[in-house]
Amino acid sequence: MALDSLLVIIIVGALAGWLAGLIVKGYGYGLLGNIVIGIAGAFVANLLLPGLGLSVGTGIAGAIIHATIGAVILLFVIRLIKRA
Repeated sequence: MALDSLLVIIIVGALAGWLAGLIVKGYGYGLLGNIVIGIAGAFVANLLLPGLGLSVGTGIAGAIIHATIGAVILLFVIRLIKRA
């Protein structure tokens, strides 16, 4: 993996994690945590959205939206686990 690809993944993950933290109020985990949540959210969305027949587009904006949707789902699951 090239350095520029890794940098894009980190930036998209950070933005997606930050946006998800804003959407799910009170569930931001700092910069590193948001990056991890955003990247993990992208994988979650990659598993769930095609199965539901949803497509959010291509390019960097599509990647950010895609990862944000997955990160929001992931944060909701984390919230449910913490409550139990």
